[in-house]
Amino acid sequence: MIEPARQIDLIDTAPAFTADEVAALNARFAGHDTAAMLAELLTGELKGRVALVSSFGAESAVLLDLVAAVDRSVPLIFINTQKMFGETLAYRDSLAEQLGFTDLRVYRPDPYELARRDDKSLRWAYDPDGCCDLRKVEPLRRALAGFDAWISGRKGFQAGRAALPRFELDEGRLKINPLADWDKAVLDAHFALRELPRHPLEAAGYPSIGCQPCTSQVQPGEDPRAGRWRHWDKTECGIHNQPVF
Repeated sequence: MIEPARQIDLIDTAPAFTADEVAALNARFAGHDTAAMLAELLTGELKGRVALVSSFGAESAVLLDLVAAVDRSVPLIFINTQKMFGETLAYRDSLAEQLGFTDLRVYRPDPYELARRDDKSLRWAYDPDGCCDLRKVEPLRRALAGFDAWISGRKGFQAGRAALPRFELDEGRLKINPLADWDKAVLDAHFALRELPRHPLEAAGYPSIGCQPCTSQVQPGEDPRAGRWRHWDKTECGIHNQPVF
């Protein structure tokens, strides 16, 4: 008796999305209502394949509210750099609870890497890029393993983010920017309409909120992100300007 040939197990290493597919998504949803776009994607082709990443910063509640209106079970990822404001952690817990998210996932830096690369916990003071890589980029890399797409809260009106597309390719993974074309007035209107709570630090002069050592108050007339990494030639943590793999 001739036994059938054994099938060889194969590991699919092809990217989840290609540049052509991302371009097609940008064309497909050009000018579409943001809420309708999210509803179509989260209940359709991306269901079970996508995570929402949030810093729970000053404007985060709008995107969280839009996603929660479609599917509260979408995994919600928060990177606790262990340098966060206490107000941010409290806001995270209260807002996630208020909006009804059922799968909040908190990731932290690897403690062994912290001991090896930042044993004095002062790397932010002399190497902010290295600190962000250790405390933000690497944990997000772990958090996104197993997902084909992720949702970001970036907006095109923010400094350095002009012409931000709704969809980007991030080393084979789809990155979605639902608020790419929202301006500050529209965001504020959504806060008012939905009676969403503001981050407690916003009223204290923090319109953009990151880690405590690298976030300062913004003075009248300054760009809203002027308080991030003040006096450093740095405007991004690294999550959005390098691969997250």
